[in-house]
Amino acid sequence: MLTSDLSSQTIPYLHLQDKVYQALQLMNDNQVTHLPIVDGEKYVGIISEDDLLLAENEHAELSELQQSFANTFVKNDEHFLRAIQVAAENGLSVVPVIDGENEIIGAVTYNDLLKHASAFMSLHEPGGLVVLEMPSNQYSFSEISKILETNDAQITQLNTFNNAETGMMRVTIRINKPDISDVVAAFQRYEYDVKYFFGEELYDNELRSNYDNLMNYLKI
Repeated sequence: MLTSDLSSQTIPYLHLQDKVYQALQLMNDNQVTHLPIVDGEKYVGIISEDDLLLAENEHAELSELQQSFANTFVKNDEHFLRAIQVAAENGLSVVPVIDGENEIIGAVTYNDLLKHASAFMSLHEPGGLVVLEMPSNQYSFSEISKILETNDAQITQLNTFNNAETGMMRVTIRINKPDISDVVAAFQRYEYDVKYFFGEELYDNELRSNYDNLMNYLKI
């Protein structure tokens, strides 16, 4: 999915002649803390609520605050995961989407990006999640796949993240099997570092633990 497929026209744009108080009101009305600024159809930048609140005069035009504009955006032909990266790295509640002519074609909120990411990773479908960590040079997709197959599980989604500073890789695996205790045990037998795991049996255990804690509290 490209960013052009998910950009929304419901997010308003600010204009250079808009006043500070008007921009703050628009942010409040749309429950965001950032909005893109345009000059005609051209994208000028994005400004945050924090920068607006620092303005000495709420009736000042945004053109007077150009030093506070951030030139942050994604192109309309980029994958939508790039928009999530840009939002996370810059702490944005809204990501502007522009075309090759620097004209704005829409914007997407961070909340909507997370919803698309959830659908992309099939998080609404039954299954489990296992997160492994290992040195980058020890990553083997074939070995991971074999371990899962021997435990009657299949990969439905796999993502990797390399930490250049530590040389470690984090592997997030979504599988089609909700009961993952045997899968976790198998990875541990092969000396994999299992950082996190989520499955139905973990949920049941946590639910039982919370129930027991409540009962103990009521006995006091």
